[in-house]
Amino acid sequence: MARYDDDVAYDESLADRIRAALSSRNDVVEKKMFGGLAFMVAGNMACGVLGRDLMARVGEANLAAALKRPHTRVMDFTGRPSRSMVYVGPGGTKTLAAVKKWVDEVAGVAETRKKKPARRR
Repeated sequence: MARYDDDVAYDESLADRIRAALSSRNDVVEKKMFGGLAFMVAGNMACGVLGRDLMARVGEANLAAALKRPHTRVMDFTGRPSRSMVYVGPGGTKTLAAVKKWVDEVAGVAETRKKKPARRR
């Protein structure tokens, strides 16, 4: 079981389930973001782990349907509700099958987004 203190900001076992769900893809990059871990698919953020929650970019068109699913709530990391992302609580991510269902959906959303140009430094 992961610890949740200043040293560990996200559930490593959930991150491992996400890695397993994405293991067949060759376009995945992990980045530490938001004090957690984000998974980029095809150059776009698809999902991540913050604390014990899965962050899932479902897209604006799918937000209402996603929020009807158990264990979900609007992502409001900045204090403003997101129009395209949800948190999925631990009850909705206990198994690899449950995580894979979310990951397959969000990977599809990430693939349809325009890839952002690289930032100049």
